[in-house]
Amino acid sequence: MNTDTIGLNAGSVWAALNEAEALGTKQLKKIAKIKTDKELFAALGWLAREGKVNFQDAEDGKELIVSLVQDK
Repeated sequence: MNTDTIGLNAGSVWAALNEAEALGTKQLKKIAKIKTDKELFAALGWLAREGKVNFQDAEDGKELIVSLVQDK
């Protein structure tokens, strides 16, 4: 995995989140067509560093719910 791959995955994650209000990591990985958890979390880290995503624990505490930061 390199920065180009992470950037492409970040774009796929952003596009998936742009179509949904919020997604769990399992759903997000499937919709964005990302193969591994490691690739998903690298992409989420990229988007987090850019201030584009919010994170919240699911009610059961077993999954992370991700949403896009809303423009003010």
